[in-house]
Amino acid sequence: MKIVFLAFAFFMGLSVYADKIKEINYDGLYHISRDVAMRMVDLDVGDELDAKKVDDAIKKYFQQGYFQDIYVTNMDGNVTFHFKEKPIISKVELKGYKDDDKDFLNDVVMIKRGVLYDEKKIEAAKNRIIESLNHDGKIDSVVEVEKTIQENGSMHIKFVINEGEKIIIQKIKYSGLKRFKSSDFDDTVANKEHQFMGWFWGRNSGELKIQDLQYDPFRIRDYYMQYGYLDAKVDAPFVRVNFDHYTGEMSYQIAEGDVYRISGIDVDQTKQVIDDAKLLAVVKLKKNEPFNIKTFREDSDRIKTIVADLGYAFVNVVPDLQKDKKNHTVNVVFKVIPGEKVRIRNVIISGNTRTLDRIIRRELYLGPGDMYSLTDLKDSRNAIGRLGYFESNTIEEKRIDERTMDLIVKVKETPTGNIQLGGGYGSYGGLLLSVAVSDRNIWGSGINVGVKLEKSQMTHNYSFSISNPRLNDSDYSGNFSIYQSATDYTDYSVESNGVSVGVGHRFTRHVSGYLGYNYSQNTYSNVDLNATSTYGSYYFESYSKSSAVVSMSFDNTDDYYLPREGMIASQSIEKSGIGGDADFYKFLTKFSKYNGLKDYVGFDAIFRYKARFNYAVDSGYLPIAEKFYMGGIGSVRGYQSYSLSPTVLDNGEVRRVGANETFSNNAEISFPLVPKAKMRLVTFLDWGFIGDNSLSEISRGGYGVGMEWFSPVGPIQLMFANPLNQQSGDKVSHFEFTMGQRF
Repeated sequence: MKIVFLAFAFFMGLSVYADKIKEINYDGLYHISRDVAMRMVDLDVGDELDAKKVDDAIKKYFQQGYFQDIYVTNMDGNVTFHFKEKPIISKVELKGYKDDDKDFLNDVVMIKRGVLYDEKKIEAAKNRIIESLNHDGKIDSVVEVEKTIQENGSMHIKFVINEGEKIIIQKIKYSGLKRFKSSDFDDTVANKEHQFMGWFWGRNSGELKIQDLQYDPFRIRDYYMQYGYLDAKVDAPFVRVNFDHYTGEMSYQIAEGDVYRISGIDVDQTKQVIDDAKLLAVVKLKKNEPFNIKTFREDSDRIKTIVADLGYAFVNVVPDLQKDKKNHTVNVVFKVIPGEKVRIRNVIISGNTRTLDRIIRRELYLGPGDMYSLTDLKDSRNAIGRLGYFESNTIEEKRIDERTMDLIVKVKETPTGNIQLGGGYGSYGGLLLSVAVSDRNIWGSGINVGVKLEKSQMTHNYSFSISNPRLNDSDYSGNFSIYQSATDYTDYSVESNGVSVGVGHRFTRHVSGYLGYNYSQNTYSNVDLNATSTYGSYYFESYSKSSAVVSMSFDNTDDYYLPREGMIASQSIEKSGIGGDADFYKFLTKFSKYNGLKDYVGFDAIFRYKARFNYAVDSGYLPIAEKFYMGGIGSVRGYQSYSLSPTVLDNGEVRRVGANETFSNNAEISFPLVPKAKMRLVTFLDWGFIGDNSLSEISRGGYGVGMEWFSPVGPIQLMFANPLNQQSGDKVSHFEFTMGQRF
C-alpha cells in the first residue's frame, strides 16, 4: 500500500498537479455505495487535482478494511478510483486437530464463512490455536494456513495443524517439607507425577498442564493454610524438560512456617444491619483451634447469604486476619460491607420458545418490587430446574444502580414430549402394534398428558393420564388416569380396569402433600382348575380394590432428570377397603440423596444414594397381586423385574406369591461420557431384602455399569448388570432399559 501511495504521489506531482477534476468514477466498488465513497473524501468536480488529497482518500478507503488494493488513474481530469476488494471466505476447515469440532471453530478460530479475508485475523487465529494446544500440554505445535481461491473468487481457508508432543512429568521434588509428604499434594495440584498405567481412570497420566503451572503453587499454599500455616511460602515450580524424550522434572521450594491458632473471632460491619451474634452463630471456626482457610471461606459465604437475604445484594465479606507472629496466633475478623438494600426492578424471561412465561414466573420467589434475597434466588433457580422442561437455566443479576437490579432468567428448552410407534411379532402373542404419546409440558402449559395404545393377538393395553402440577397457577395440583388391560394366557385370562384421581398441595417450597383415590377391578377368567391346586385357585381369585392414598414429600433438588444437589424424601400410606374386596394398608417410604463431586474430582461426577422401604398389613384381604416383588431397575438390577419374591410349590410348579415388606438401596456414581451428545456413564451397586415376616428371608444384590442418554425422544437408561448372591432358581437379567425416567 505504501508503494502505491509513493508512486501515485510522485506521478501526480510531475504530471497532473494543475489538472482540474472533470469527473470522479469508481471501479470495482461493491461494499460501499458511490454516495458514501464521495462523502468520505475531500474531492469534488471542479477542484484542482491535489496529490495529497488523493493520497488521503486512498488511506481512508483502506481503513474501511474491505480492500486488498487501490489505485487511481487520471485521463484529462477524468479521475477513476480502482478497487480490488478482499475475497470473501467461503469455507473454513481444520485438519489434524479438532477436525469436525464446530465449537472449536466458533470459540477459538473465530473465522466464519461470509467474512472478508484478513491476514491479521488469520494470524491471530493461528496464535489462538497454538495457545489452545499449549493449554493441552502439547509443545512445539505448528499451524500452517492453506489458502485456495475458488472459481467464484471466494477463499477456502484450511488450518493444517501438526500437534506437538505432550510433556510427561516423571518426577516432582518438594524441598523444605516437614509437616507433609509429597503425596499429600496429589489431590491438590493439577500437575502430578506419572504413575504406572497412567492411562487408566483414577491414575495420574503425568501430562504437563502448562496453564496450571502458575496456579499450582497457590493450591499448595492453600493446602497449608487449611492446617493453619499462614506464613507458608511456595515458589514457582522449576521445570526441566528433556526434548529428546519429551519428559520433564519439576521442583518446588517450600518454606512451611508455623501453625497459627485462632485467638478470637469477630465481625466488623461497616454499617450495622444485623446483630453480630446472629452472624457469629453460623461461623464454624473455633477459638484455640488451628486456622482453616477452607472453613473460613465457607463461613464467609454463610455470612454473605444471611446479609444478602436482608436485601443487600451487593454485600462483600472481606477477610481481616490479624496475625501475632510472636505467639503464632490469629484474630479472625469478618469485615462485612453491606452496601445498599436492593429491590428487583424487572424480571425478564428469555429462551422459552415453547413454554409460557407464566409457567416459569410462578416458580420464581422474586418478582418486580421485591427485596433481593440470595436464598430466594437460588431456590428459584432450583425450582425451574425441577420442572424438567429445560436443559439448563441461569438467573443473571443485572445491576441498574446501587438500589435496583433486573433479573434475567435464561432457559434452554429440552424435549418434553415423545411419540413412540412400535411393532413386533412373537410366537405366543402374535403381531404386536403399539402407539404411545406423552408430553410433560403439552403446548408449553406445564400440563402432563399421556396416551398409550397397545394391541396384539393375546393382549391389549389402553391408558390415558393427565396431571397439572399447578392448578390455575395455584399451589394445588390435580391428576386423573384411567386404564384397561387384558391378557390371555394358556390356563387363564386376566383383565384389569382402573381409575385414579387425586389432588395435591404445596405447603412450602420443598414440602408437598397429596390425597388420592384409586379404584380397580381385576378379573380372572378361563381358569383351568386342573392346572392349579387349591392355592392356585386362591392365586387367581378376582377382586376389586377401592383405596385412598395420602402422602407427604420433600424435594429440594436442583434438576428434575439429573440433580447434582439436594434430596428427595416421601412417605405414602394407602388404605384399601373403602368398598371393594381388598382390605389392607400399604406404607411406601422413599429417600434419595444427590451430591455433585466436581469440587473434589475436577469433573462433573455425581454420587447418588437411593433407598426404598415398603410394608403391607393385611387388615382383611391382601391379594397376592397387591403384595411386593423385587428385581430390576428401581430395586435390584441383575435380576428380572418383579422376579424376587417368596414362593410356594403349587401343583409341582414354583409360584411367586409376593411379600409383606421389602427394603432396597442403590449407590451410583455418574460420569460424563460424551458431553456433547449428553451421554453419561454410571456405575452402580444394588442390594435388597424381601420377606413376609422378616427382611432377612431373601437377600440379593447386583452391580454393573450403564449409560444415561438425553436422547431426542427423552432420557434413556441402558443398564448392564450382574447379580450378587444368586441362588438356584433365580431369574437373572443382564440388560434393562427405561425411557422418560429421572436418573
